[in-house]
Amino acid sequence: MSIQDQTSALTRVLVREPDREDLLAWQNYGWHEAPDPARAAHEHAAFRARLEEAGATVVVGGTPTVGDPDAIYAYDPTLMTDEGAVLLRPGKDGRRGEPAAFEADLTGAGIPIKGRLTDPAIAEGGDMFWLDASTLLVGRGYRTNDTGIAQLREILGPSARVVDFDLPHFHGPNRCLHLMSFISPLDVDLAVVYMPMMPVRLLDLLRDRGVGLVEVPDQEFDSMGPNVLALGPRVALALEGNPETRRRMEMAGVDVRSYEGEEISRKGDGGPTCLTRPIERG
Repeated sequence: MSIQDQTSALTRVLVREPDREDLLAWQNYGWHEAPDPARAAHEHAAFRARLEEAGATVVVGGTPTVGDPDAIYAYDPTLMTDEGAVLLRPGKDGRRGEPAAFEADLTGAGIPIKGRLTDPAIAEGGDMFWLDASTLLVGRGYRTNDTGIAQLREILGPSARVVDFDLPHFHGPNRCLHLMSFISPLDVDLAVVYMPMMPVRLLDLLRDRGVGLVEVPDQEFDSMGPNVLALGPRVALALEGNPETRRRMEMAGVDVRSYEGEEISRKGDGGPTCLTRPIERG
């Protein structure tokens, strides 16, 4: 069983529930609107149920991250490897306390810590994913810098190839754009992508590997059409409200399941990948 893998059956996953007090800081963290705490809690419970329906054991992290509503986006503070978690160092200042909280949650779940990034490195999980068990793709942008990438290479060692790509400026450093804002793997040979944002070298690599692409239409990029969680090969969990992207994935043979995320996803720009930290696949 390997976690250096984005698309095999999800068997165990860490999430964090929205905290009523933390959500009060939504403006400081760039959320679009004030989330409704009761609705957010309801949506998150339903989201966890969708993960369990897919066969995953859901671990709910409970270490406090006071005043940080972004802590529900569990994918960003760590990178998972077969030898344990790498604690990252978020580029967003308000999220710098998350890796320590996740260290406690992961240790409690029996996950060892393989390494950690140190100042001046910054890196967020949304900027990286495993293309295969020995190839980590990383986006270099406002949330992940060259020092962060260099430290990842050192921690992972020669067994893993780290391939980095420059991310576009888009709306600048105050608007989060991760690598996984415009690509999500659906299987070893299929990904959903928003083509206008894709680095040419990344497209070349995917085509060399024989990875087919499901293209997200322009009108469904801002509503997180490309942010999709693989529950297994060609089984995907997607945010409700992107019907054309869903149709295109289904045409490619993907079993698409959905969840309501007005409070926990749309208002804070965090889709199903963001809301989860897979810790076992197989």
